[in-house]
Order: sequence, then C-alpha cells, then structure tokens
Amino acid sequence: MIYRSKAPLRIGLAGGGTDVSPYSDLYGGAILNATISLYANATIEPIPENKIILHAMDREEEQEFEWNKVLPINGKLDLLKGIYNRIQKDYGINPSGFRLSTYADAPAGSGLGTSSTMVVAIIGAFTEMLRLPQGEYDMAQYAYDIERNDLKLAGGKQDQYAATFGGVNFMEFYEGDKVIVNPLRIKQQYLFELENNLLLYYTATNRESADIIKKQSKNVVDKKDSSIEAMHQLKEQARQMKEALLKGKLNEIGEILDFGFQQKRQMAEGISNPQMEEIYETAKNAGATGGKISGAGGGGFMIFYCPVNTKYAVIKSLEKFGGRYRRYKFTEHGLSTWTI
Repeated sequence: MIYRSKAPLRIGLAGGGTDVSPYSDLYGGAILNATISLYANATIEPIPENKIILHAMDREEEQEFEWNKVLPINGKLDLLKGIYNRIQKDYGINPSGFRLSTYADAPAGSGLGTSSTMVVAIIGAFTEMLRLPQGEYDMAQYAYDIERNDLKLAGGKQDQYAATFGGVNFMEFYEGDKVIVNPLRIKQQYLFELENNLLLYYTATNRESADIIKKQSKNVVDKKDSSIEAMHQLKEQARQMKEALLKGKLNEIGEILDFGFQQKRQMAEGISNPQMEEIYETAKNAGATGGKISGAGGGGFMIFYCPVNTKYAVIKSLEKFGGRYRRYKFTEHGLSTWTI
C-alpha cells in the first residue's frame, strides 16, 4: 500500500505576525487567512529493504538510513527526520523499510507557510499509515509542537491551523498555545471577486523567516513601543478584513491591505527592503489599491488588490522586476489523506 496526503498553502490577508509568541501570549493575536490551490504533498511507500529513505523531490535532496528509531538532526531534511523521530517516540513504527517523499508547489521561504504546511502533510501521511486518532486541532498543535519545541524553529501558529482546517478562517491566539479557529461563511460571489482581484506575485527571492521572527519577538520582549503598537494595529486590521469580507465591502480591501503594509514595516527590521518597496509602489501606480508582503517578509510572495480589471496592468508593470504572477484558486478543504 501507498499512503498519501496533501495540505494547502495559505495567503495571509490580515493580522500577520500577531500569532507569534510572546505577543500572542501577552496581548492575544488575530489573523485572517485563506488556503489556496497550491499544496505540500507527502507519500510513504513501503520498500523491501530495512531502510528509511527520505526524498524532498522539489529540492532534489535525498538521504538514506539503515532502519533506526532516531534519525540524526544535522541540518539536512530535518523537518522530515524530526517528524519521524517524534512519531516514532509517541506511537512507535514497526521496523520495516519505507520511502518518504515530499513535494511542495512553492519553495520554502516564499511566505505561503510552506514549511509548516509540509509538516502537516507529513504528519498526515504517517497518520494515514498508522491510523492515528488525530482531530484537526490535535493535528495542528502536534505540528506546531514538533516545529517549535522539537526542532526549535522560530515562527507563529497560523500556518499549521490553516493547513489542517482549510478555507477562509479568522483565527484567535492566546496564552498557553490556545488557538480558536473561526471558519467564515463568505458568500460565493464575494470569494469569486476576491479571487479575481487579488494578485499573487512571486518576487523570485526567498528569505529565512526565522531571523525576522526572532527580531519581532525580541522587540516585544524589549517592550519596543512602535513594534508593539504596530502589532495592535494589525490585530485590528484582521477584524476590519473579516467585516469587509462578510459584508461584501470588497472596495475597502485594498485600503485595509495598504494600512497593514504600513504597520507591518514597523514590527521588525528586514520585513521590507528597497526592492519590495519599489515593487509595491509600481503596483499601486498601475492600479492596485493596496497589498502586502506574504509571511514574515523580506522576500517571497507579495499580494495586491487590483479592483475591476486593473490586475492585467499591474502584472504588466511588474514584469521588469523578473518575478512572476502565480495563478491560484481558494480552497475549502484542509489536509486530505488517502491510501492506494
């Protein structure tokens, strides 16, 4: 048998960064995000040899090990090894060989939650193989715990929950890793219009989000007023975005995004840079009413709200930067697993 899974990547629409500790512990965070038709995929295939083969196909990286209960964490395919180690510790895996293969539709560091979504997908494949009793909240928290506590990777909490639940969600984050996911019932025509007007643009640069997130967390610990106030404003932005989507006030979305863009730059050094500022201004001059840097910032994807038919003029205006427009659709479903 072969065990497969896929989990959707997400676009963060508002509130980004307020899901990161210690801000979410001290003040409570709020984020609005939506999953899209780009995925992290995982496959577990039993093999006759008593070996463990890990293969990240999109990165063309492969490692092979004699079967063991613990695989070494050494900077190579650590996400895959860390998940195996934790599941082996908690549930036990029979000493038989298998190949774990992964593929993501967007590169790590691109701002769409690729790494955390991949963790969810891999856990999903193991859950399918071992028939583990994992609910959506359990799965998301398990993924978060492996990333943040086992592998010591800096980051927030939204990506694991977006990948697991899917759809458009208003998420709340509180002390003690408490997370509440509120699925939003948005009229289909509003989603169609948002999908039509929201341009997903890849800047053709990636970044190490952990460094930016560490700076953001340090600013909260150091009680840097400008950074904390920016996060307060981004939390309010998430509430504004929720109201605009539920009530169909789509003409306000660009301005809400633009407000968030101005605030996010105050959270930590490195979120924006001269190239991204130029891309942003070029898009606005071509007809976009607002936009944002996806994820922690510093590179990766940006999104722009382009009302009416301005999207095509914006795409044309951004050609000189060497990036590319990425097609997508919003998705209703989160993690899916199956056996063949």
